[in-house]
Amino acid sequence: MKFTKTLIAASLVLVSADSFAAAFQLSEQNASGLGRAYAGEASIADDASVVARNPALMSLFKEKQISVAGIAVLPDVSLKGEGAPAGVPASALNDDSIAPNAIVPAGYFTMPVNDKVSVGFGAFSNFGLATEFSDDYAAGRLAGETEIVTVNMNVSASYKVNEQFSVGLGLNAIYAEAKIIRNWGDHTPANVQAGIDQLTQAGILPQDYSIPAETQAVHLEGDDYGFGWNIGAMYQLDANSRFGFNYRSETDITFEGEFSSQLPLVFGGTNGASIPGSVEITLPAIAEFSGSHQLDEKMGLHYSVMWTGWSSFDKLEADVGAPTPAFSKEENFSDSMRYAIGGDYQLNEDLLLRAGVAFDESPADKNHMSISIPDTDRFWFSFGGNYAIDQHSDLDLGVSVLRGKTQNFTEDGFSFESKGHALLVGAQYNYKF
Repeated sequence: MKFTKTLIAASLVLVSADSFAAAFQLSEQNASGLGRAYAGEASIADDASVVARNPALMSLFKEKQISVAGIAVLPDVSLKGEGAPAGVPASALNDDSIAPNAIVPAGYFTMPVNDKVSVGFGAFSNFGLATEFSDDYAAGRLAGETEIVTVNMNVSASYKVNEQFSVGLGLNAIYAEAKIIRNWGDHTPANVQAGIDQLTQAGILPQDYSIPAETQAVHLEGDDYGFGWNIGAMYQLDANSRFGFNYRSETDITFEGEFSSQLPLVFGGTNGASIPGSVEITLPAIAEFSGSHQLDEKMGLHYSVMWTGWSSFDKLEADVGAPTPAFSKEENFSDSMRYAIGGDYQLNEDLLLRAGVAFDESPADKNHMSISIPDTDRFWFSFGGNYAIDQHSDLDLGVSVLRGKTQNFTEDGFSFESKGHALLVGAQYNYKF
C-alpha cells in the first residue's frame, strides 16, 4: 500500500495543476441564446431550453415544446515557447492547436399540466474541456491529453403564483467522466537522471538507457454520478419588462477509476499495470440574474449577470483506500463573473435577428496557469437569428467569436506565451404542439 500511495501521489504532482487548474464551464446550453452572447437567458422565454437556465419561465408556455440543439466549438488555442530547461530548445514547445474541435448537444421538452403547473426535461452540459498534445511533446509531463465530459439530466417543474410571479424547481443527475494522460517528454529532471546514472553504473540498466518522450508517465481514467438541484424565479413587471433569477447548486463528483504508468517499477511506475484510485472535485454553484425589455414592437433589450462559485474548488485529494489521502493539493480559484448584453430585432413576420456582447472572467490565479488549460478572460461577439418555418416550428442559428487575452507564464521551468480564441456555431430546431 505504501508503494501504491507514493505512486499516486507522484502522478498527481504531474497532473493536478494541469487537469483542474482552470475553468471548464460551458455556456452552450442552446443555440437561441448564442446569437445574443447568452444575454437575458434567465428572463427570456424563447423555447424549451429554459429548463437549463430558469425553469420558472416554463409557466409562460401554453403548448408542449421540443427543442434540439447542437453547438460546434472550434477553438484556436496556441502556445509559443519562451524558455525551457537546458537541452530543450524553446521552439520545441510551440504548438498551434492544443484544443480539438467539439460538438455540444442539448435537448429539451416542456409541457403545461394546467393553468398553474408546467413540467420539463432537459439533457445538456454545464462543464467540460478537452486539450490534446502530441505523444512526444517536449513538455509532455505538463500536458498530454486532458478531458472532462459531463451530462446533466434535469427534471423541472414551474408554478405560476399569479400573473406576475412564477417559481421553478429542478432536480439534476449529472454523469461525469475524466481522462488524464501525461507523457515523459524530452526533459528528464536532474534527480531522475541521477537515478538512471546510478543504475547504469551498477549494470542494472544498459549504458545508453533513456526514457522515450512518448512514454506514458500517467494514465488516469474514471467516472461518477452526482446529484444537485436548481431553483428559478420570474417576475413580470409589466407587459414589456421581465426579470429572472436562477441558482444551480454545487455537485460533488468522485472520479472512481484506474491509474497506470508505463514507467518501470524502479522509477515508481507500474510497468503498464492498472491500480484503483479516485479523485474528488466539486462542480461549482452558478447564479444568474437577467432582465428583458421590449422597447417597441420590433426591438428587445436583454442583459445578464452570472456568478460562478469557483472558490468552492479549494483542493484536490486522491484516495487509494488508505486511512489518509494519498495526495492533497490546495488550489487558488476565485469566484468569477460573466456580464452580457444583447438585443433582438423583428425584421419581418418570419425573421428575428439577434446580436450581443459579453465579458467572461477567468477564475484562475495568474500564478497557477497551466498549458493544459491556459485559461484567460474572454470577450464574446455574437450574432444570429430565428426563422419561423410554420406556425408549429422554427429554427435558430447563432455564431459567437471569442477573443482571449494573451498570457505569459512559467510552469515547472518552462516559459510560455499562450493565445486562446474560439468560434462557436450553433443550430437549434424548435417544435410546438
